Amino acid sequence: MLLRILTYHQVMPIYIDFLSVFGSQEEPRDLRFSGFREQNLIKEPARGPQVEFLGRSGRQFQLCYNLKASNLISLPDTKLREQEWSIRQAAIHHQFDVETGTSLWIVTKGDKEIKDRIEDMNGLDGRPEDRDFSSPENCFRRTLDVHLVCCNWSVEDWRWYIQWLEESIDLVFAPRDRSVPRHHFEPKDVQYVQSHEEKINIAIMILEANVNVLKSLREFYKNLLNDKNFPWRDACKDDILVFSEQVKVMTYDLEMQISRAKLLVKIIGDRKALVLQHLQAQGTEKMEDLTVSMHELGIMAQKEAIAMRIVTVVTVIFLPATFVSTFFSTDIIKYQNGGTFSEEALNNWFEVTIPLTLVTLVLCYISFKKSSRSKLARLGRVLRTPMNKSATS
Repeated sequence: MLLRILTYHQVMPIYIDFLSVFGSQEEPRDLRFSGFREQNLIKEPARGPQVEFLGRSGRQFQLCYNLKASNLISLPDTKLREQEWSIRQAAIHHQFDVETGTSLWIVTKGDKEIKDRIEDMNGLDGRPEDRDFSSPENCFRRTLDVHLVCCNWSVEDWRWYIQWLEESIDLVFAPRDRSVPRHHFEPKDVQYVQSHEEKINIAIMILEANVNVLKSLREFYKNLLNDKNFPWRDACKDDILVFSEQVKVMTYDLEMQISRAKLLVKIIGDRKALVLQHLQAQGTEKMEDLTVSMHELGIMAQKEAIAMRIVTVVTVIFLPATFVSTFFSTDIIKYQNGGTFSEEALNNWFEVTIPLTLVTLVLCYISFKKSSRSKLARLGRVLRTPMNKSATS
């Protein structure tokens, strides 16, 4: 059906490229696609298809271009950080016959906003001069008004979109608690700032594309004044000049928004670097706190180790004596003689206890030294390995 409609009206094939960005999609696609195409066939004799009963003289020009605008899709009372904006596209095709005044408009958009604006302008509630189609000259003037409607749509909300981006970025750096001497940042703040930086870069690209389209549109109609084949150069000169001036004002407004957006990109870059520095500083502080805690734990562990070593030494010293005393208290050796003191038993106790204690201490000392040498050897191998790798590289 679409192919039949476009063929019937002899629409430029390039308009299919402008239509390809539309369709069912979760995220906007081809936001970087933009263009302006023209076809001028107003020279005599007519070079276009002549179909008299359709009001086609063959002397016509065609334009197709696309524009983009920003729209707030959240409710008005939505919190600033939760607001959502959408970039909307519109593909416009215009065809005008300079002899019969017949014009064709094909506006492709996701809703009827532009259509409603045009109907409001040319409807019963519009100005009488906007509903005057009594002559080809007046029909041509009305086409300029429709172009202005489309251009105004592409300009009007960018100021508020950039302001929303500015306020959103300021919200990240706004003081949340004045009692805290320094702002505390989180990694999600970097992601938030990065996301808005990407949005403002996309906005700059779209604004520059809109500026180029408006300049091309303005240049096309100004060139008609210098085209000797255009039949209403004198009759519509003032209208074209007024149209050109209005488009120029819109272009200037978009260029101002571009300058504002580029400044915001610089501010975002500086503030993102500031957030990263703060996160690094916060990480360093946490590492310092962790180091102090580990140092305190190390001191406590060292004190506990000293206490355990003292207990171990005392235990080692008294272990042989305890063993000998326990052994002598069994039924294997008996020195009891009516409850009297046995010097022989005491001497035997000393003869066994003192050598056994000395042997125990010597064995513990040898084991400790051997363990220390083993640890030092492992540490030396660990330290020599990186040096060997660096020397090899």
